Amino acid sequence: MGFLSRNRDEKMEEEIPEVQRRESLAAVALAQLPKSRWQRSWPTIACGAGLFSDGYLNGVIGSVSTILAQEYPTQYKHSPARSNVSSITFAGTVVGQLFFGWFSDHYSRRDALLISTILLIFFAIMATASYGAGGSIYGLFSALTAWRFFLGIGIGGEYPAGSVACAESTGELKKGHRNRWFVMFTNVQIDIGFVVAALVPMIVILATSEAHLEAAWRICLGIGIIPPLSLLYLRIKLQEPAEFQRESMRNTKTPWWLVIKFYWYRLLIVSTIWFCYDFSSYSFGIYSSSWLLIILGDSYPMWVGFGWNTVINLFYIPGALLGAFVSDWIGPRYTLAWGVLAQGLVGFLMSGLYPILNTPKNVGGFVVIYGIFLSLGELGPGDNIGLVASKTSATAIRGQYYAIAAALGKIGAFVGTYVFPVIQNNAPGGPDGDRAGQDPFFVSSALCIFSAFLAFFLLPHIGQDTITDEDVRFRAYLESHGYDTSRMGTKEYQTGSSSTVDTTIHQDVSHTGNEKEAVAV
Repeated sequence: MGFLSRNRDEKMEEEIPEVQRRESLAAVALAQLPKSRWQRSWPTIACGAGLFSDGYLNGVIGSVSTILAQEYPTQYKHSPARSNVSSITFAGTVVGQLFFGWFSDHYSRRDALLISTILLIFFAIMATASYGAGGSIYGLFSALTAWRFFLGIGIGGEYPAGSVACAESTGELKKGHRNRWFVMFTNVQIDIGFVVAALVPMIVILATSEAHLEAAWRICLGIGIIPPLSLLYLRIKLQEPAEFQRESMRNTKTPWWLVIKFYWYRLLIVSTIWFCYDFSSYSFGIYSSSWLLIILGDSYPMWVGFGWNTVINLFYIPGALLGAFVSDWIGPRYTLAWGVLAQGLVGFLMSGLYPILNTPKNVGGFVVIYGIFLSLGELGPGDNIGLVASKTSATAIRGQYYAIAAALGKIGAFVGTYVFPVIQNNAPGGPDGDRAGQDPFFVSSALCIFSAFLAFFLLPHIGQDTITDEDVRFRAYLESHGYDTSRMGTKEYQTGSSSTVDTTIHQDVSHTGNEKEAVAV
């Protein structure tokens, strides 16, 4: 498995010359840097934990949209705002991902994180305080939509800056535990955010009652201010990751044509998997509370629907936690592939059983099977697609590589939030028929099977030292094409030699032919 990807990488390896061992500050292995356990751990926490805001702010808007539909049954339900309020954040996130991906590579990981944190705080406040001129309801919808777009830009910064810096910081942690640390403070944080985003509206509705829905949705959005605010101090104290200081191209010109030739294929595969995953996961997450209210009927209070939504989102957690460890045990590629394959099979099962599950008496069964579907998604692509994106490229262009893959994922989410209602509305039997519930699961499951194929056969192997190895491999490739790598890294890490990585690349000649494999020691 993965032979197509390996064959292509091996052709690249043939162009890479042997790189001799050099003495320099950059020659110190990351895991051997003189730091305490806390000094090694807290940058990983500070960089990745901001993705909790992504989970909460994207998750809570589904419940807020349900509240708005109850408060403004005519104006909101039959206006473009119902789709725009839920999905516009994805458009802002794409803009933020692309901008901060470029900024984090060319300037600073730390500054990108700090700016995105400030944007999150400010626009979360503005969204909470949304108001239409003269008390206009449609003006309120427009204001909320606009602030959610800018909020998305701040969320976007958490991906290329936070996740990438988190991945680079794990290189200083104990070998054999690096993947789980990354997952715990990236995807697990997003999933905890989704759980809290489902729980908070239930509690708020119980506290305010359905007689005060405006106060309820503003409180739900306002709580989203707290997570980024709590991280602000840590991010002010944050330093640039050591890997970034070694390998950054901010002091030299990026050889874009060489970068494209070296990474276009991997980026295409990673981006396609991420698109498929987000197309399903975010779309299901946003509309799940509405689906449950349809299943439970009008006779149930709103908080009951939110309560069931909380139970559903709790299924994210066991899959995400288990996937963090499995990723270290069998590697991100196989964890992703087996997880998404199992998710697809469960999705087909749910599609077939939907007519039976689509009744109030069987809502428990609906929640359990749907929860298993979500849990497997987190064990596979949820935990590992960001890990794959952050470890299959060199540090010098990692922010932009990751940003493009993540942006295409968010485009998938954006497309999904529009396509799923179209699928439901055009299903045989109309939006209230069984096919309206079956078809989305059928489409999602087909994409899962396709993603599993890509992961099994086209993704490269990703080990514990892949970040360092990939930097060596990329430097050697650049040198083989006449690029001067001596200006890579910060001035402290630059040396007079053409390479500053303490690595020797040995060419292992295969017994079965002339295959050459670069092995970093």
